[in-house]
Amino acid sequence: MNYEQTIQYLYTQLPMFTRDGASAFKKDLTNTLELCRRLDNPQHKFKSVHVGGTNGKGSTSHMLAAILQTAGYKTGLYTSPHLKDFRERIRVNGQMISEQTVIDFVEDHKADFEEIAPSFFEMTVALAFDVFAKEKVDIAIIEVGLGGRLDSTNVITPLVSVITNIGWDHMNMLGNTLPLIAGEKAGIIKPGIPVVIGERQEEVAGVFIDKAAQLNSKIRFASEEWITEKVKGERRKAKGNTELLEIQIQSMDSGLKTYDLALDLPGTYQLKNIKTVLSAVDELREQGFDIADDHIQTALAQVKTLTGLHGRWETLSQNPLTICDTGHNPDGIEEVMKNIAAVKYNHLHMVIGMVNDKDTGKVLPMFPKEATYYFCKPDIPRGLDAETMKTQAQAHGLTGEAYPSVKEALLSAQKNAGNSDLVFVGGSTFVVAEVV
Repeated sequence: MNYEQTIQYLYTQLPMFTRDGASAFKKDLTNTLELCRRLDNPQHKFKSVHVGGTNGKGSTSHMLAAILQTAGYKTGLYTSPHLKDFRERIRVNGQMISEQTVIDFVEDHKADFEEIAPSFFEMTVALAFDVFAKEKVDIAIIEVGLGGRLDSTNVITPLVSVITNIGWDHMNMLGNTLPLIAGEKAGIIKPGIPVVIGERQEEVAGVFIDKAAQLNSKIRFASEEWITEKVKGERRKAKGNTELLEIQIQSMDSGLKTYDLALDLPGTYQLKNIKTVLSAVDELREQGFDIADDHIQTALAQVKTLTGLHGRWETLSQNPLTICDTGHNPDGIEEVMKNIAAVKYNHLHMVIGMVNDKDTGKVLPMFPKEATYYFCKPDIPRGLDAETMKTQAQAHGLTGEAYPSVKEALLSAQKNAGNSDLVFVGGSTFVVAEVV
C-alpha cells in the first residue's frame, strides 16, 4: 500500500473516536500493552512527560516540546487529534514522521492489528512509542488523548505528570461531576512521580491531593506558584507578521524570579498555560535537565515554527479579520469569548459547527446573541447536522443560516462581513481543521 492507501486502511479497519464516538474508547489498557509487548515495550526506552487535562494540554505540550528542543534535547511530541495530516500526531524535533515510517509500521504489524483489533488511537500510540524508541529521543512529551486512567498513553512512567485543569467534556465516558472527571484525569499520577496541576480548582483539588498522597508523589499547583500579567495587547512581529502576546510572569515564592515573554500563541488563555509550563520546566531542571531562561524565551516566541501547532486563536486573514480557535467545551468557549471581547470590531460573524455527542445545552448559551451565525457540519461522521444545530441554537436566541460545509459557511461570512467586522471560526477542532 502507498501512504494514502495505508491511512485509508487505518481509517476504515480500526475503531475511530472521531468517527464512532464512545464505542471506540476502550475501557482498559489490554490492547495497548499487548501491542507494546510485541514491539519490545518501546514505552520503557525513552524519558517522557505526560500531559493531561480538559483544556490547554495541547498548547502546554507544544510549549514544553519547543523549550526542550531549543535547549538542545532531541524531543519527541505525541498529540491528538491531527488537523490536516495524520503525521502531525508524531513529531521528532518538530518534524512529522515520514510517510514511509507509517507505511512500514502498518505493513509490518498488520497481522497484529487483525489479531488484537486495536482502536485507531491504540495503534497510533504504539506507533509513536516505537518511533521515539528507535529515534532514541532524549525526552518525549506525551499528550493524553481522552481522560487519563484508561487512556492508551497511560502505559508510560514519566519524569513528570502534568494535569492542566478540569472542566466539562466527554461526561458520557468520564463521569457527570467534576470530581469524577478529575478522578479519571488523576489516573496518570504514578507512584513517586511528581505531578504539576495547572489550576487549583477547589471542587477538585482534594482529588489530586489525595491521589498524590496515596502514591507518595510530590504535588504542586502552578497557579499558586506564578503571577502572570498581560503587558501589552497583541503586537505584530516584523518578520512573518506573527502575532505575539507579551506577558510578564513572576514567581510567587520570592518575587525575584521574573520572565518577560513574548508568546506566538496569542490567546489570553495562554496566561494560564504558561504557569503550568514553567512549573513543569522547574521539575525537569530539578531532575538534571539543562534548560536556561533564554531557552524558554526563545522557544515561546516561536512555538508554531518549532512544533507546527495551529488552531489556537490563529488569525486566518485580514479584511475582514478572521480568527479560528479549537476551544469546544464550556471552559474552552469561555476563554474564546474573553478573547473575542478583547477585539475591536463593528459586528461579529460566527462560523460554528460541533460534533453530535457534544452537550450543546451547556455550550450554546455561552455564545453572544447579537452575532450573525453560520451553522455548519464538520466533515466527519460524528458531525452535528447544520440544520439541527440551527434549530438548537434558535432556542437560545442565536440566529443565522445553515450551510452544507464549513468552507461555504466561512465564504458566506467573509462575504457578508465589512472590513471592520470580525469573523470567528470554531466550535470544534474538526471545524478548525477545515480552515487552517
